[in-house]
Amino acid sequence: MRPMLPADAPPNPRPRWQRGLWLLAGAVSLATGIVGIFLPLLPTTPFVLLAAFCFSRGSQRCETWLLQHPRFGPMVRGWRANRAVPLRAKQLATVMMVVGSAWAWWSLPPSVCWLPTLLCAATALWLWRLPTAAPQA
Repeated sequence: MRPMLPADAPPNPRPRWQRGLWLLAGAVSLATGIVGIFLPLLPTTPFVLLAAFCFSRGSQRCETWLLQHPRFGPMVRGWRANRAVPLRAKQLATVMMVVGSAWAWWSLPPSVCWLPTLLCAATALWLWRLPTAAPQA
């Protein structure tokens, strides 16, 4: 028979290798989101939110850093509070995806030039269906 743990006992931490994988996934997601600031076809917001999710499972220190970041923190906190994305993030992501899709349509071969547009349209649809976060004071 196993001993009973008190109700307020913290859960066992994840094994080190799992925390390392979550931390790596969070770092890659955050790096991809930062690259997305400069590349039109790569949206930033979903990757930053994914990084926060991964950091919450891999590194409390990295999660705290991301939550306190002046640019990314409000986005993550708003998402966690009410699954909302700031209007400015929605607008900027949409404009960048339109620009990127137009560039892809012009520069890619006709057999695949529609694919980035389709993926960006699906991402934009998902993004605009989310609640809009209240403006920050």
